[in-house]
Amino acid sequence: MQKIIKYTLLSAIVATLSLQGCKDSYFDKLSDNPNQVATPSLNALLATSTYKAGFNNYSVASIILPYVQYTANPAANGAGDTYQAIDFSATWDLLYYAMADANEMKKLAVTQNSSEYKGVADVLIAYNLIMVNDLWGDAPFSEAFNINNLVPKYDKQQDVYTSTLALVDEAITELSKTNSAIKLAAASDLIYGTTASTERANWLKMAYALKARLLNKVSKSSTYNPSAVLDAVSKSFASNDDDARMQTFRERSPWATVALNNEQQSLGGWLSEQLIDALNGTTYGVFDPRLPKITDLTVDGKYIGTINGAGNRAPGANTRKDENYISRNSPWSGNTSPIFIVTYAELKFIEAEAAFNTDRARSYAAYLAAIRANMDKFQVSTTDKEAYMAQPTVAVGAAALTKDLIFKEKYIATYLNPEAWNDARRFDYKYKDFTMPVNAALPTFIRRLDYPQGERSKNSANVPVDVPRTTRLWWDQ
Repeated sequence: MQKIIKYTLLSAIVATLSLQGCKDSYFDKLSDNPNQVATPSLNALLATSTYKAGFNNYSVASIILPYVQYTANPAANGAGDTYQAIDFSATWDLLYYAMADANEMKKLAVTQNSSEYKGVADVLIAYNLIMVNDLWGDAPFSEAFNINNLVPKYDKQQDVYTSTLALVDEAITELSKTNSAIKLAAASDLIYGTTASTERANWLKMAYALKARLLNKVSKSSTYNPSAVLDAVSKSFASNDDDARMQTFRERSPWATVALNNEQQSLGGWLSEQLIDALNGTTYGVFDPRLPKITDLTVDGKYIGTINGAGNRAPGANTRKDENYISRNSPWSGNTSPIFIVTYAELKFIEAEAAFNTDRARSYAAYLAAIRANMDKFQVSTTDKEAYMAQPTVAVGAAALTKDLIFKEKYIATYLNPEAWNDARRFDYKYKDFTMPVNAALPTFIRRLDYPQGERSKNSANVPVDVPRTTRLWWDQ
């Protein structure tokens, strides 16, 4: 944290120079010194900030995948699988570097009277701050970017949440304006950079998507307001085309790198028995056509997951590929697959949950639309999609719809997304047949992370005393 301001722009250069296939040079206006940015441009900051939002999505998802049992270590007693203490200093730094870059973009946007860049900066700061808040709770924010304060205080976790909402609301205000002195440059935007005429509108929809996600996350609290959630949903994504995603990489998607490393005898990216059984008919009695779009058959022609904490069923034979793993043949983890930040399918599941108690017909329609949208994103054929949708355990009718069904289907739709852990905690891990990992280091499911060692050493006076990893965050009570 102490060196964020000093190093954030150098970090921005490294990240942006790693991109390929970009439509223009992001550093045309930068100093000739390759190790220092004298006056970064809005376009350069937009490029690096949007890139980092996508990459941080991947970094945080990598942490939480074993907690929600999407993945499992093929070796027994894997640290993530069994809830052991792990130092995530690198991810903490990535999140704060990203916020620092976006904060620089915000300050520059203010001086240049660009409401569009200011609004996008707010969205990006909020997005990274949300992930910090969801992983650790209390965190520096109100003093985090003051260059004269190397030991910023930690804001209380509920105050951090309030700050993210305020950022999103400010973004909505800024992005609703149509008279920005400087318009967003589509060529520098790695999330929505396709058509200049739709840039502002797309970011406004993303701001509302994050607001819906934030407001829905407090579903356990007395402040939960389903009407406010539904209002935000109604102003957000209208189809899969609106999804917020990042798709520019130096070589390939980081998820494809996980799959490639596995193909080359690495032990990463093995899929959990929980995920595979939820899809192969074992848990719910119905084969889900998204399964072949997530992974490949094993060498034995089967779909078999790895048990979290127990490792591969055939120890010593992990390179045989007798259990399933992340595949480069998947639309989610192929070489050029996007990293999905927020999707239309997720928004429809949020709508289904928020409308459940007051408008069951709307809830059911949103539930069905969410499943179809996710299947379309997974490139499931129309025949297979409609066959699944017709299953009596899926097409239950509005009267028989349950929140369990909504969460069950949303679990598949948020595959490889950090938001999956928030849902698991809100749902108290009540997915059917979801069990504690073998050899777990904790007596109950994990609810939070320990503070990183980097923060303990650099900001020791302010880092909160660690509480057990089973202690719930304020919205998870």
